Amino acid sequence: MPRGPRLDAPDVLHHVMARGLERRAIFRDDRDRRDFVDRLGRLGGAGAFTVYAWALLPNHVHLLVRTGRRPLARAMRSLLTGYAGAFNRRHHRAGHLFQNRYKSVVVEEEAYFLELVRYLHLNPVRAQVVPDLRTLDRYPWTGHSALLGTVPRPWQATQTVLGHFGPSRRRAWHAYRAFVADGIPRGRRPDLQGGGLLRSLGGWAVVQSLRRGREAYLGDERVLGSSEFVEALRRTVEAAEAPRPPRLPRPHPS
Repeated sequence: MPRGPRLDAPDVLHHVMARGLERRAIFRDDRDRRDFVDRLGRLGGAGAFTVYAWALLPNHVHLLVRTGRRPLARAMRSLLTGYAGAFNRRHHRAGHLFQNRYKSVVVEEEAYFLELVRYLHLNPVRAQVVPDLRTLDRYPWTGHSALLGTVPRPWQATQTVLGHFGPSRRRAWHAYRAFVADGIPRGRRPDLQGGGLLRSLGGWAVVQSLRRGREAYLGDERVLGSSEFVEALRRTVEAAEAPRPPRLPRPHPS
């Protein structure tokens, strides 16, 4: 079944995932990783989106971002197409780098924001790219090291995340790191991947039909949230799609 249109709107939180074609590597060395992170940082710094968490794995990437002045699709096209072209030139290859299109899940912030920050940043530990949390603290290819202040990323919204953990930076660092450590035994979290049971059609219009409670939207892999969250999305759609009154012509000066 084909994928439905993406869900997007200004100021919406998204968990974004992009994978390599046929699960092949999209990062072969640190030069590749630096290039991708530089591109991500330029988009974040320019206000294309706000970056809260991110992790680079050998054959895929995770981002937790909030849409800004431009649609998510436009920002992601700039990021992925630009990176893929540079990767192909560096490695003397041709053809697609990424598998199909990226996946994006609209996220209910209050319920899932911190869980996703932790989950994304623990990806290298779960994948055994790094051996333990102490190594992850200084690992430059996730946003975790930026949150701890070990790798500066001025474009990453570290203060927004740390503000959930304490009034001072030092107290927030300790509380955040303890929170991440507590997530290691939890392993993989399929419940943080969106509905994942079926792919509804209709873009934002499909959200308007999700009115019967949890059973009505659990199957849509593009939404991660409660029934109240879906209802708020529906109201957002209705307001955005309400017909505007026609503009009256300006009277000519007599």
